[in-house]
Amino acid sequence: MSNTKAPLLTLPVHTALLAARAAGQPSVDLSLDLGRTISTAQIGAGEWTWNGRSFPYMEACKDRTIYHWDGDSFQPISRFTTSLIKLVPTEWGPPTFEIDGIKMLPTAHVSPYADAERKVNLIQPRGKTILDTCGGLGYFAAWCLQGQAQRILSCEKNPDVIWLRTLNPWSPDHSGTAPSAAALTLSNADITQYIATLPNESVDAILHDPPRFGIAGELYSQIFYDQLARVLRHKGKLFHYTGTPNKLTTRRDVPNEVATRLQRAGFTTDLNGDGILATKSARPTQR
Repeated sequence: MSNTKAPLLTLPVHTALLAARAAGQPSVDLSLDLGRTISTAQIGAGEWTWNGRSFPYMEACKDRTIYHWDGDSFQPISRFTTSLIKLVPTEWGPPTFEIDGIKMLPTAHVSPYADAERKVNLIQPRGKTILDTCGGLGYFAAWCLQGQAQRILSCEKNPDVIWLRTLNPWSPDHSGTAPSAAALTLSNADITQYIATLPNESVDAILHDPPRFGIAGELYSQIFYDQLARVLRHKGKLFHYTGTPNKLTTRRDVPNEVATRLQRAGFTTDLNGDGILATKSARPTQR
């Protein structure tokens, strides 16, 4: 995992620091890494101290925001280049992220980290070469590493999302310095272009967690699914997150549309939770 060397603050953490100061406590135990660990902060009148370093109390702290220390002050973990990219706290500890206000990971009923664990287990990562098409915060990659995958090829198109990973203690270390992350290769690349560089039948399993169809329709296309089938070995497994966007308002059934295209590409498919578990087991159907 990434090892953030400075504290991360959220509204509950900020509130706990102020409450400890108001109560005259000399210290308070809390998490300064989004729930990964509990540590002790020393409480002073004008500043608080953690790991031998002193920090000021924030004048204001917003909900649904994570703050990091930039060397001078606490700043929101967000960037705006072409879109507003923001790391967002959850009740579970592991954060999600948003692009222009659109939440990119499920959080309503389960931790996004635990959700990734369930989906990675479906493709049985041990000893396999895995293509992670839309890396995001790296939760799929983290569980592939824990599941002893031999190699993980992960793509993330947006450099600002990769920046979020460097500050998220739940994201895997992709610097190449951690022995546990040696199997992970993270590429800042568009998967529709990157996949064309991979040889036929060169990966054992695929994890495909694209943005919703309205944002990235090319990642739901027949052309792209044909490429997934091309690079996947026979009987290799694919988990494809689909969700159920617009089902109530437009009656559109995205999961079954996806399943039909995957079948045309040569997969057998089964609906599984909020996605499709597919196996490459046949020649592409006639079109």
